[in-house]
Amino acid sequence: MIENQKIRPAQVIGPLGEPLTLDSLPPPNTTRWVVRRKAEVVAAVNGGLLTVDEACERYGLTLEEFAGWQRSIDRSGMPGLRVTRIQHYRDLYERQQRF
Repeated sequence: MIENQKIRPAQVIGPLGEPLTLDSLPPPNTTRWVVRRKAEVVAAVNGGLLTVDEACERYGLTLEEFAGWQRSIDRSGMPGLRVTRIQHYRDLYERQQRF
């Protein structure tokens, strides 16, 4: 609904409970995506600070890449964003869905 309106919040709550503004988001030229930065971008989109399209354009992400971050947070929280643990959390999620 926020995307259909032109009203946007000045700040949203970040993944660690801190306020996020457009100025405090990771810089557009970010190339090293640590867990915190990914979570901040997802929080900004979820809170209405950016649209998905704006986030993808600003950071050079594909829609699939951003959706993967969002899905990882929904399933496993911030630890799910760790590249070295993706397969572990994916297996854990699938096992939970079976029972």
